[in-house]
Amino acid sequence: MLEYSKTVLEKVSFNKELFRKELEKSKRLLKEDEVEILRSWCKISFTDKYSDIIVEVFDNYQA
Repeated sequence: MLEYSKTVLEKVSFNKELFRKELEKSKRLLKEDEVEILRSWCKISFTDKYSDIIVEVFDNYQA
């Protein structure tokens, strides 16, 4: 599921709202350890474009 989430996020990364929606969905569906991996991956892959969304979506998350 983690790899699928990454693929979806890459494909929707052209649109800010789609990216946010899919990131929130992924966060809900993944296991705790996978969410941490996803967070790290998002920071590496999308910080330049969507740092505000990444912080916002993961802000209230605590593993």
